[in-house]
Amino acid sequence: MMTVYSYKAKTISGEDKSLADYQGKALLIVNTATKCGFAPQFDGLQKLYDKYNQEGFEVLGFPSNQFMNQEPGSDEDINSTCKLNYGVTFPMFSKVDVNGKSAHPLFRYLTKEAPGLLGDNVKWNFTKFLIDKEGKVVKRYAPKTEPKDIETDIQEVLNK
Repeated sequence: MMTVYSYKAKTISGEDKSLADYQGKALLIVNTATKCGFAPQFDGLQKLYDKYNQEGFEVLGFPSNQFMNQEPGSDEDINSTCKLNYGVTFPMFSKVDVNGKSAHPLFRYLTKEAPGLLGDNVKWNFTKFLIDKEGKVVKRYAPKTEPKDIETDIQEVLNK
């Protein structure tokens, strides 16, 4: 059976990383963009990460430049902006496409498991997917959903 653990991705520093390394943890997978109007959500994502990381929770950020060119920089630029402007310490991955023929296989899987208003497509930056400790998609959240509004669902997944 397919789960998020079936996939690999390149970290923002260029290393291949198997998502199986996160087995047994609750995950929030987010497509990000530093120039997006929702970029202040990095702060809320970091707060959730700080609060629940010791309990087995990870936020995984996947930058994408597919929405109005809001992530035009290199991985190095993105990483720097995330750290300096938002204090991001959660894992960030290399820039990926989240829609279309060139979409990263992980996002093809996520959107198939939790379709949104646009079916299998990601609507915009900061679409979020909550994953349980078995690697299954629990819920998809709209870009405008603030990270703090996901906290109750994260607690439920951690307590299962």
